[in-house]
Amino acid sequence: MSSNTVEPFDHQAFLKNLTSQPGVYRMYNQKEEVIYVGKAKNLKKRVASYFRSTVDSIKTRSLVKQICEMDVTVVHSEAEAFILENNYIKKYKPRYNVLLRDDKSYPFIFLSDHSHPRLSNHRGPKKLKGEYFGPYPSAWAVRESLRTMQRLFPIRQCEDSYYRARTRPCLQYQLERCAGPCVEGLVSEQEYAQQVQYARLFLKGKNKQVIDSLVGKMEQASIDLRFETAAKYRDQIGALNKVQEQQWVSGNQQEMDVFGFAYRNGIASIQGLFIRDNKLLGSKSFYPKVPAQSSDAEVFQSFVLQFYLAGNKVIPQQIVIPCELEEQTAIEDMLTKEAGRKIQFYKGVRDEKRRYLDLANTNAETALESRQNHQKSVFARYIELEQILSFEQPIQRMECFDISHTSGQQTVASCVVFNREGPYKTDYRRYNIEGITPGDDYAAMAQALARRYRDVKDESKIPDILFIDGGKGQLSQAEDYFENWKQDKKPLLIGVAKGTSRKAGLETLIMAGSHATIPMAADCAALHLIQHIRDEAHRFAITGHRQRRQKEKTTSKLQSIPGVGAKRRQSLLKYMGGLHGLLQASKGEIANVPGISGDLAEIIYSHIHN
Repeated sequence: MSSNTVEPFDHQAFLKNLTSQPGVYRMYNQKEEVIYVGKAKNLKKRVASYFRSTVDSIKTRSLVKQICEMDVTVVHSEAEAFILENNYIKKYKPRYNVLLRDDKSYPFIFLSDHSHPRLSNHRGPKKLKGEYFGPYPSAWAVRESLRTMQRLFPIRQCEDSYYRARTRPCLQYQLERCAGPCVEGLVSEQEYAQQVQYARLFLKGKNKQVIDSLVGKMEQASIDLRFETAAKYRDQIGALNKVQEQQWVSGNQQEMDVFGFAYRNGIASIQGLFIRDNKLLGSKSFYPKVPAQSSDAEVFQSFVLQFYLAGNKVIPQQIVIPCELEEQTAIEDMLTKEAGRKIQFYKGVRDEKRRYLDLANTNAETALESRQNHQKSVFARYIELEQILSFEQPIQRMECFDISHTSGQQTVASCVVFNREGPYKTDYRRYNIEGITPGDDYAAMAQALARRYRDVKDESKIPDILFIDGGKGQLSQAEDYFENWKQDKKPLLIGVAKGTSRKAGLETLIMAGSHATIPMAADCAALHLIQHIRDEAHRFAITGHRQRRQKEKTTSKLQSIPGVGAKRRQSLLKYMGGLHGLLQASKGEIANVPGISGDLAEIIYSHIHN
């Protein structure tokens, strides 16, 4: 093959493990030059569009022919992807990107430092006294956010000259979009300051704190029979979730490195974010070789030392890390001496540092999952597992069960499926467990197995190996079920019991029948595969349980009462002043509601109190 021949990019293997989250992708040519930068709301869908068999654009076809490598950076939203894409384009100037001529700075929401602070749009140098929230991807985003903020928090947005000239309230006050601080007596200083604080917390992303406070005020107003006031708080709470999310890919840090960290099943992923001149300029993934049974702190500390002492790195003044270093003070002193200026480590306790650290950790987890699912890695683990278990034929399908609940309530069983290429999510299943004694994991496992394999007709859907997350008790449920199994193919049953310390690498693998343990070293690739499918089953079960628990929390007590439809629920809440009032009402008071008979009142009362 000629040295000038470009190796074709294996887009199918790349897309197989690509996330569907929003983010930014970079395309490289044979010379490792960035030739294109793009953003996407859905990375997998967008990148896949370049490799369709029919692409009309000549530019796109030419671009695809030159791709030798790609990488991605995951962000939290499409708007953040836009900002990061712009930063990358300015840095790399890729030949296939349109270079933007608009060099305007990003806009912010500004909260002034007045006795009655004002919310407004701001672009340019931050010279005014007050607080700046953002940046936002466009002026339109700021304007939309300010409109929404008007509906949430009655804080003035008028110019200072207009505010000082007022002697009576304006139209915004009449529309309940401003508390009217310009006119004495319309709002107390305390109440206005409270709304300003709510707005400040919300723009910082602390909306839960705001909602908790408003919920307390709403409940108190309801108890005091101030239903109109309670309704205002209720509407304010409902509208909070509609605010435009804050964008923070660009921030207020002049120079800072941020490292995310993920370590699982013998593989470590470290994601570095590099901030210079208040902007996130780039990211990079590192996969250090990890000796068996290494601790998180040991792995990460070794990486930090090797990374900054390589002699080709500019050491920033601030380094944000995901965990405490064992010799942090000594390392800080050494790096300070090396750089010739004060160097400090941070764990991301402050707002902006915390957000950057969360982003780095998200990217580290994504990179780790992608690496775990890599075809070559998974294939090697399958080969080793086949050798240990003496399989004569290649393992084509494995399944794993796990149970999740809270004190026996909202029990959910999960079943995940792995094929030769890794997780096969199309065949994942969850089962809501009913009709058992709360907390009986054995009965939950038995029910899940019965529902999973009751009507299996396709032999390819029967796993070669069935893992049960649990000890001998859970494994015995699988043994009992398959004892009278009528199919020709029968799965090999293995229990995965957690060790006494519940640490990865110390699991006990129990073979069905003999209940003999299967010895595996902590750094064994086959064990890493088993840990991966076990962890995936646990994650899938936990997610399903949380969804079920949240659904139950948000479902009205009235929805499950027989004979009470939407109209009767509406009447009950209207005449009782909400659910709290209904809970305080007697049977006779409920019967006085139009459309509610005495017998139905008896049923409603018994249901909501039992």
